[in-house]
Order: sequence, then structure tokens, then C-alpha cells
Amino acid sequence: MEKKEMKHTISVLVENHFGVLARIAGLFSARGFNIESLAVGETEDKNISRMTILVSGDETILEQVMKQLNKLIDVIKVLEISKNSVKRDLILIKVNSNKEFRSEIMQIVDIFRAKIIDITKDTMIIELTGVEDKITAFINLLTPFGIKELARTGEIALLRG
Repeated sequence: MEKKEMKHTISVLVENHFGVLARIAGLFSARGFNIESLAVGETEDKNISRMTILVSGDETILEQVMKQLNKLIDVIKVLEISKNSVKRDLILIKVNSNKEFRSEIMQIVDIFRAKIIDITKDTMIIELTGVEDKITAFINLLTPFGIKELARTGEIALLRG
């Protein structure tokens, strides 16, 4: 029977000090695990950071990753939160927006409940938050207008309740 590979969301609470991110990234690369996305930021306690790591693999890979993360001294808590969680991704996207296309782009922005956060004569920078599929659909609709640049945060997530 073939093992099913899926995306797993892992939430890692770590001590907020120098070198922790490098050690965790090193753990993944040393064992040949691929990080799909990684988002890091302070929590409500400035001494603790939350890392949200999206990793692909079967249950065996997930188990290995969780065990290895728990061995690191700077790690406080590791949770797999793929289910029963709220997930979001943020994108900033700069598109060509001359007079000819501006109203059409603004309609797409409205439909997706995105925000125009900068506008010039020839470009717009748009902000959108949502799940991965929503972000991808938004990018696909804006591609014909000419995407000049984009930046994504990667997934962040919290358990419900």
C-alpha cells in the first residue's frame, strides 16, 4: 500500500533569541525535509516566538519532524495543527494598472475583499489575506494584467477554541 503524502501544519513555540531559526532550519536541511513555508513572529509574550511550518510528507515524515523538533533545547512546544485550526496567508502583489485595466482590476480586488494599499499612474500594490486556494486564484486572475512583483508570508495558523 502506497503512503499518502500530504501537507502538515506544525506550530512550534520557541525561546525568542538569536540562532533559534537557524538551528530549526538546519534540522530540516540536515535530514532532507523540505519546508514548504515558514512564518515566524513574536507571540503575546515577547520572550516567545511562534513558528508556523508547512511541511510535505507522509505520517512517518511528520513523526520524525515532530520528534526532532522536540529534541531542540530552545523549543518549548510542538503541535501538529493541520486540522481544527484557522489558517491564513498574506500576499502583497504589484500589478500593472494603466487606465485601460484599472477598473477591471478594482472589480477583482472587490470580489476577493482585497485592499489596494498603493497606487501610481502605472501600478497598484494590493494586499490580500486568505487560505492558499484563494490566494492562488487571485494570482491567476491578476496574471494577465502583468504581475511586476509579489511577496507571500507563507501560512500562519492557530488551533480553534
